[in-house]
Amino acid sequence: MTRISLVITLALLFPARSGGQSPRQIGPPSLIVLVTVDQLRGDYLTRFQSQFKGGLARFTHAGAWFTNAHHDHAITETAPGHATLLSGRFPRSTGIADNIGGVDDAAAPLLGGAVGPSASPARFRGTTLVDWLRARNSGTRTLSVSMKDRGAILPVGRSRAEVYWYSPDGRFTTSRYYRESLPPWVERFNARRLPQGFAGKIWNPLLPDSAYAEVDAESLEAGGIDYVFPHRLPLDSIAAASRLPLTPWMDEITLALALEGIRELSLGTGRRTDVLAVSLSATDVIGHSYGPDSKEIHDQMLRLDQGLGAFVDSLFAMRDSAGVAFVLTSDHGVATIPEIAARTLRPPPHRVDLSVPAASLHARLLALGIEPGAIAIGPRTVRVERSARVSREQAVDAALAAFAEDGRRIPGIARVDRFRDLLDADTATDAVARRWSHQFADTSSVELVVTLTPFSIYGQIVATHGSPLDYDSHVPLIFYGPAFRAGRFPEFVRTVDLAPTLARIAGLTPDERVDGVVLKQAIR
Repeated sequence: MTRISLVITLALLFPARSGGQSPRQIGPPSLIVLVTVDQLRGDYLTRFQSQFKGGLARFTHAGAWFTNAHHDHAITETAPGHATLLSGRFPRSTGIADNIGGVDDAAAPLLGGAVGPSASPARFRGTTLVDWLRARNSGTRTLSVSMKDRGAILPVGRSRAEVYWYSPDGRFTTSRYYRESLPPWVERFNARRLPQGFAGKIWNPLLPDSAYAEVDAESLEAGGIDYVFPHRLPLDSIAAASRLPLTPWMDEITLALALEGIRELSLGTGRRTDVLAVSLSATDVIGHSYGPDSKEIHDQMLRLDQGLGAFVDSLFAMRDSAGVAFVLTSDHGVATIPEIAARTLRPPPHRVDLSVPAASLHARLLALGIEPGAIAIGPRTVRVERSARVSREQAVDAALAAFAEDGRRIPGIARVDRFRDLLDADTATDAVARRWSHQFADTSSVELVVTLTPFSIYGQIVATHGSPLDYDSHVPLIFYGPAFRAGRFPEFVRTVDLAPTLARIAGLTPDERVDGVVLKQAIR
């Protein structure tokens, strides 16, 4: 393959059908397509909308766009965000509270010697839209692909489906949770060595410099290394495949695998509703490295728009558009780089380090005779197993209170709450309390939760997310297809509303209680 953009290649292989969408849809869709763009902050679509000409233009102009959609939980990370989407349930119910407690599973090694940790949905609890569809028709087919293991695994829950993610050696793989060997069609895709073909390729801005408002000279980006355009991939093909996720081309290859899977698995054919889940990760990797206000993010949005346009056209060349329902969303937003935000924001944000009070608390709990395995102190939470507290309640409470008092004195920490107190808080007026209450079951071992001040973050990563504040929770939510009424809807909605809404157009109801509601205003 020559180094022609995959976007152009896909458009040539799968030319668009004329006529666009059919005026109406009869019966459930034959294919539901969930497109999750990792770290697609809610304001990106309005910020760059005037320059969109492809898939994002199609979704924003002709879709049911909820402009005030949020992940209504506190730890806005990839794993809990993806787990809410097709389950319709908050992390307190899915059991996926953060990335650390996500998909790592030593009992599910990767296939074929692929690089990366073993992974499965073993920690996920409950069901998803895939299970509800299979209960009605056991022949329902599902494909989920992503660069990230958690981005591919968690949207479909515990379903034994076709689930694939990217190995840094340039192959897509899966784990033994799903199958014993890769299917021939994935092996053939890997044999094309598309990632390696980008060796030496240069990422230049898609448009002239005058089209970008951002000044490409911020040394805070990328740790001060390779922080201005152009960005060149290594000439070595192995190194290029490993670094590919930091470029827009990662999304192109993921979409190419999705199209191949649609064809090979015959998704969207027959008298059933199939599911395709695609999680695109390049925006997240680029955002962490360069921040949300960078020229790189701006260009990534333009290339994402282009790539999604080619993807939709290619899909409609294979399947009747009247039978396809799309939903576009994200797993979380992102905060401005703290040092940049500090130039204008008062009080300024900080990079927070809780290690000193955490070490003090850990030592104090050990002195009370609590076993180390019963204690987990992270940057956002303090856990103490309930069984370990027996006969030590007052002493443990005193240690926790001391930690909370010390924590509140650290610049960048807004509040340290007892989790049990938040369960009784006025969640109608206290969004932070509401989101924490949605994060963990009331029977969990979580004792304290820490909330930072606006734009403060933990650690030294350039830019990140993970707070219960709106810039991290606000994401796009757009339904597109004949089943939906085009328009902008400004009311507050949650990502847990996505699954019951899709279930409604598929003509079924969830098999278990969900936290979301049907967004009836979006349905024709």
